[in-house]
Amino acid sequence: MSSNPKGRTTIEVGADGVAVITIINPPVNSLSLDVLYSLKESYEQAIKRDDVKAIVVTGANGKFSGGFDISAFGKLQGGTVESPKPGFVSVEILTDTVEAARKPSVAAIDGLALGGGLEVAMACHARISTPNAQLGLPELQLGILPGFGGTQRLPRLVGLAKSLEMMLTSKPVKGEEALNVGLVDAVVSSNQLLDTARKWALDVLERRKPWVASLHKTDKIEPLGEAREILKFARVQTRRQAPNLQHPLVCIDVVEEGIVSGPRAGLWKEAEAFQGLLHADTCKALVNIFFAQRGTTKVPGVTDLGLVPRRIKKVAILGGGLMGSGIATALLLSGYPVILKEVNDKFLQAGMGRVKANLQSSVKKGKMSPEKFEKTLSLLKGSLDYESFRDVDMVIEAVIENVSLKQQIFADLEKYCPSHCILASNTSTIDLNLIGEKTRSQDRIIGAHFFSPAHVMPLLEIVRTQKTSPQVIVDLLDVGKKIRKTPVVVGNCTGFAVNRMFFPYTQAALLLVERGTDVYRIDKAITKFGMPMGPFRLCDLVGFGVAIATGGQFVMNFPERTYKSMLIPLMQEDKRAGETTRKGFYVYDDRRKASPDPEIKKYIEKAREMSGVTIDPKLAKLSDKDIIEMIFFPVVNEACRVLAEGIAVKASDLDISAVMGMGFPPYRGGIIFWADTLGSKYICSRLDEWSRMYGDFFKPCSYLAERAAKGAPLSSTMDPSKSRL
Repeated sequence: MSSNPKGRTTIEVGADGVAVITIINPPVNSLSLDVLYSLKESYEQAIKRDDVKAIVVTGANGKFSGGFDISAFGKLQGGTVESPKPGFVSVEILTDTVEAARKPSVAAIDGLALGGGLEVAMACHARISTPNAQLGLPELQLGILPGFGGTQRLPRLVGLAKSLEMMLTSKPVKGEEALNVGLVDAVVSSNQLLDTARKWALDVLERRKPWVASLHKTDKIEPLGEAREILKFARVQTRRQAPNLQHPLVCIDVVEEGIVSGPRAGLWKEAEAFQGLLHADTCKALVNIFFAQRGTTKVPGVTDLGLVPRRIKKVAILGGGLMGSGIATALLLSGYPVILKEVNDKFLQAGMGRVKANLQSSVKKGKMSPEKFEKTLSLLKGSLDYESFRDVDMVIEAVIENVSLKQQIFADLEKYCPSHCILASNTSTIDLNLIGEKTRSQDRIIGAHFFSPAHVMPLLEIVRTQKTSPQVIVDLLDVGKKIRKTPVVVGNCTGFAVNRMFFPYTQAALLLVERGTDVYRIDKAITKFGMPMGPFRLCDLVGFGVAIATGGQFVMNFPERTYKSMLIPLMQEDKRAGETTRKGFYVYDDRRKASPDPEIKKYIEKAREMSGVTIDPKLAKLSDKDIIEMIFFPVVNEACRVLAEGIAVKASDLDISAVMGMGFPPYRGGIIFWADTLGSKYICSRLDEWSRMYGDFFKPCSYLAERAAKGAPLSSTMDPSKSRL
């Protein structure tokens, strides 16, 4: 039954008669089933013992508890671990053992009290926390709801509106705010925490402090009419913000049950709802993303060699455009001194201005103090030559996508930078072997591909060639972590993993449009599916220049499966270049609001004429489901090629890359995970059918066809000997 053999609790009774129960399960004291059974035993022991007057619950190593052990989810979902009966934790342990105990208990909270950790603390009769402790219920991020009584106790401690906000946004509160809203009773420093909690527990026993069962508090709950209005508003907001998700609405229903029918009824409804959500697709998808994100830093043959990352003390960036300034901002925000180089003073001032504006927007949002802004900005220096590059540890080139320009830059860098300096390129499509062709430094050339805007988007694609040294990869993984990005290590090819996987995305959309599907219907169906925007709105955002440049790379490298459309070049000839020119597939007003443009029809007709295709009545009347499949199945097909060639180490790396790099909806689990929910057989047969009708663009690759023939999932691991990494 054990889900984590390390997990346990210990009990120590002091001379003052206070039993300190400590949760021990490194690194974050997660609540495995072992820990929960042990917590029940420790409590029962403390209640029975005559030398125990009161109880303090705490966590080892400065962390209360990070919540339920997520690695147990898969075992519970797959039935490999027997699930405790519904309500066992929330009713039997936390309500009938902890909260109903005839001896008072106080939670001493340091570090994390998240999810189940906070639910254990809320079952105690008081909570003392440190100023930096984080308290929250982030379960909705995993497709479930708080299942250990959190939906019932949090509203009774902090009121309905605040509790719904905390649960629906998954945002934790820190010590002081927790005190202000009523979640904790006092805030003290770490070194006073245990002593204060022990004294508080004895004060509760002597009735010098109130003995409160959170579940039965009523003073914070609004009158029924007002409560119903708050719940109604929360439902409207949730439907608007997450139209494809059911579990936030289930959470609101469970909260309502406790308010209308009483807390005990609420606990039973919560237990039943938790079981249902645990086995639903959304939870499985979000748990996949959770582990995919944590698994990206494990790279076989690199991170298992025992290499220690070198300290990167200073970074130089070439190019102060949108990408270069964004990368500079990301590094500055994490305390790296940065040199920004441009070709002339005008460009340099513009680049420095962009960085300054990025930092100022953090000040405006209240994320940075004016003092911190000045200190951060002082780490930035501008340069027009390579003289100041003689002591940098890493250079990131972020100039336009031009092969000969990049080759020249890398040849120059080799002359000026120290021999240990990492030479990185932010190219999004160009083969790195080509970029470093004219140097003798292939072992330290690496791709550091950020996504736009670089200081906001969470993904960093680390591209290695066969010559890149493992040390350089380890160094860049460390930088990625320090600048709070999720780094994914991929192999070298045109477009690498993310852009290559998604190059058929826009092309499939263009193919459909030329054959009769409406531009705006496509974008609508794709956003309804959960993407932040459709392919045409995305084209407008990145600009037609970028779309043509990257498209050109794919046409050149994968001619047999590229759909060549003249639609974008025709529009560009007419000075339509996307959002920057206020005209692309949409027209834009002063506030950048997009509206459909009837003029698009004439460009489509001309492009259709040039391609020599005719309108297909079937494609003119496609359902949303068909639009989604015709646009995403070619993406899945390309993702399969990326896996087959070993460009990605594992399917989960492509899942997290699609979510963090392209905005694929996380609740669908990532591109390969989503494909596996539909089945390789189904996807392959659809692509087969379309390739017969519309050409090789849709032709299934051999990796996909092999798995379809066996009925095997796409994520099943391939033979590592075939890997190009």
